[in-house]
Amino acid sequence: MEKNKNKYSLIIPTYNERLNIALIVYLVFKHLRDVEFEIIVVDDGSPDGTQDVVKQLQRVYGEDRILLRARPRKLGLGTAYSHGLKHASGEFVIIMDADLSHHPKYLPSFIKKQMETGASIVTGTRYVKGGGVHGWTLMRKLTSRGANVLAQTLLWPGVSDLTGSFRLYRRSILEDVISSCVSKGYVFQMEMIVRASRKGYHIEEVPITFVDRVYGISKLGGSEIVEYLKGLVYLLLTT
Repeated sequence: MEKNKNKYSLIIPTYNERLNIALIVYLVFKHLRDVEFEIIVVDDGSPDGTQDVVKQLQRVYGEDRILLRARPRKLGLGTAYSHGLKHASGEFVIIMDADLSHHPKYLPSFIKKQMETGASIVTGTRYVKGGGVHGWTLMRKLTSRGANVLAQTLLWPGVSDLTGSFRLYRRSILEDVISSCVSKGYVFQMEMIVRASRKGYHIEEVPITFVDRVYGISKLGGSEIVEYLKGLVYLLLTT
């Protein structure tokens, strides 16, 4: 592969991820040895000491590699990415979860795919050969798959995994797409990829295995599912 001279900004939103954030940072450094990158942690006022752990990581890796850009309280996933983007200095931006459901071992595949294809967006997918989920109950698998099939049927987005949140964006494309999105919660991921597809941006996919969080409590609940369905209807009417 050709020498990679690009810089990558990883935006990781956190809320009560004290037990996960050090491990995710270690794994990013392990798997991106020959790549210039920075990690931007957007913490929404976690009461569990997440920010204290990030400050310790800054002492280990340097404040130029680990940027803590905290907010006073939970303000939504979409605005967390917008907040992180303001502080990003890379040509490319990677968004991923802090709970280890998105393993950093896939990052080289994302970068390689982008360099080979010139894609504007590379998204991780659970729903092609080589992808999957691990640690989910049958009910959660059915719910996720059903939600994805429903969105595919109604929206025809041209990608296989609409609700995933492990993606690489060309920075200018992310800035454009994010400015046209109105969703704040989990619907945000779906709206981002649908609007990018409608705008005609080149999107590629990389198979990933999504692993259920090891530490902490999932933030997905009944209210998020209702919001998802409302968001689906909104996108059907507006895209």
